Amino acid sequence: MTTPLTLTADTRGDGSPVLAATGEIDMSNSAELAAALGAVIGQDSRPVLVDLRGVGYLDSAGLTVLLTHASDIEVLATPLLAPVLTICGLTDLTSVHGLDAEDAGDS
Repeated sequence: MTTPLTLTADTRGDGSPVLAATGEIDMSNSAELAAALGAVIGQDSRPVLVDLRGVGYLDSAGLTVLLTHASDIEVLATPLLAPVLTICGLTDLTSVHGLDAEDAGDS
């Protein structure tokens, strides 16, 4: 059974690409995340902003996708995901915004 995940590709006001995820990212749907990222990466010279503010759960399969594409993305998350994004080292490889309560609403 696939865990519910909605992925929406869009652009910010400045035209840079955004991929927003809502739901849970795990082994059952991480290939969808990888495919969606692959489709968006390279459409613009700027990094893709991966918006994880709507994600309540992220396992190692989802982290692997993010780590694989770390040089091509920036991440917008919430304090809920801060421990896993920090421990896995993603915060050392790319910009991750929203991990502190003060900047959780930034975009």
